Amino acid sequence: MLTLNRDSQEPIYQQIKRHLRHQIETGILAPGDRLPPTRDLADQLGVARISVVAAYDELKDEGAISATVGRGTYVTKLGDSPPLETNPTLGSLPGSARAQASDLRDLLRLAARPDVIDFSQGTPAEDFLPVDMIRDAINMVLSRDGAAAVAYESPEGYAPLREAIAASLHVRGIESHADEVLITGGCQQALDLGVQALMNPGDVLLTSNPTYAGILDIARARGVTPVGISVDHDGMQTSTLESLIIEHRPRLLYVAPTYHNPTGTVMSLHRRRHLLEIAAAHRLPILEDGVYESLSYAGSPPASLKALDEAGLVLYASSFSKIFLPGMRIGYLAVSGRLYQRLARVKRAADVCTPALNQRAMHAVLESGRLWEHLAYVQKACLIRRTAMFDALTQRLPEAQWSEPSGGLYLWVELPADGPTATELFMEAVRMGVGFAMGPLFHTDGQGAYHLRLNIAAQDADQIQEGIQRLGKAWHKLAADYAAPDRESVPFL
Repeated sequence: MLTLNRDSQEPIYQQIKRHLRHQIETGILAPGDRLPPTRDLADQLGVARISVVAAYDELKDEGAISATVGRGTYVTKLGDSPPLETNPTLGSLPGSARAQASDLRDLLRLAARPDVIDFSQGTPAEDFLPVDMIRDAINMVLSRDGAAAVAYESPEGYAPLREAIAASLHVRGIESHADEVLITGGCQQALDLGVQALMNPGDVLLTSNPTYAGILDIARARGVTPVGISVDHDGMQTSTLESLIIEHRPRLLYVAPTYHNPTGTVMSLHRRRHLLEIAAAHRLPILEDGVYESLSYAGSPPASLKALDEAGLVLYASSFSKIFLPGMRIGYLAVSGRLYQRLARVKRAADVCTPALNQRAMHAVLESGRLWEHLAYVQKACLIRRTAMFDALTQRLPEAQWSEPSGGLYLWVELPADGPTATELFMEAVRMGVGFAMGPLFHTDGQGAYHLRLNIAAQDADQIQEGIQRLGKAWHKLAADYAAPDRESVPFL
């Protein structure tokens, strides 16, 4: 008998797969036995077909079943494939969770269709991008600097830009000098450089859970193990930090304390000080992601960790992508002490230099003061769109829960646990013309089955209203099947 636990953190498709695998391993299902068609089994279990398709696909990858067009799906035999890479002590990302994250990224491509209102992006709306401003800056730089504007730049970055960034950090309470600022190809490269400079394959990276999906990509690429720390309305829960440090001996802590991606939370000042105190006691470097710090539209956040740091442990990473032009890929790292030279060496090996024209144009915009005028416009527009999304969700999907972010680009939505998961909802939602980012993409351990992330700034108010209407319609269509009383426990095979 297969009983689906709707309250479990284990995705529905994993529950189906686990049951089938057990049937095969114990001989209840023998080689040559035919499995039900995916649509029939989905109807029997009261789940979206994508859950059954995902379960079958993973069993095919493991050699347990095979499918032939026109004949159906049959049990073969379990091969000698290695067991799933699970390690509850380390809290590492299991092999199944890695496969799930890869599958979900593939699914997200469906939201790129022109007929889909897409809330899954991690960038500002195109109508926020100041094309005229950057055109003026590029033309001015080319006229002023000539060939130097398109030649190789210093690996550390264009000196006047580094000085301008150091000055802007000083305004935010961060004492940094130009020779402590390293220009990077966006914030993503800044984070990657921090991981490369401080970690070796097999090391443990502490991070929030959920966390920025990009840091999980970096962890997988660099062979390090992410260990998650829970998040609540005040950000990362530092009460468990010290015990995790003692248990796992991490080499680095990644944290986005201000307008956290994906939850939008802001870490309280008390927790920031507590985090720094614990990190100092264990000499644990902190990689702080401040990319959304300037995108505040309802009050000012507490001081950054870098501004509060007295032990010299914080590497501060940020960029201009979220408030200016994502495609320019201008980010930076602010680092004190000898670590700066190590990071600069890694940067030189990675890409020689960040494009000179982009750096010089960015500097021209900073010097003109026009960037801060543009930022004020973006903040106002985000506030209007945030309100539009709140209103639309309240009207079209009142069963969901969310908190009100005071900055950043994202709304973290929790779906009822007695309805479809975010992945199941995504497939139906895309069919109805709306997309979003699914919760498991942001977790170190594949959790987040009933969460989704919406970009509040990606669409205008009319598109937000229409998109959330489609989302609510998709959820209510699937939830109607889930609510049927005979779907809670279904005898199977």
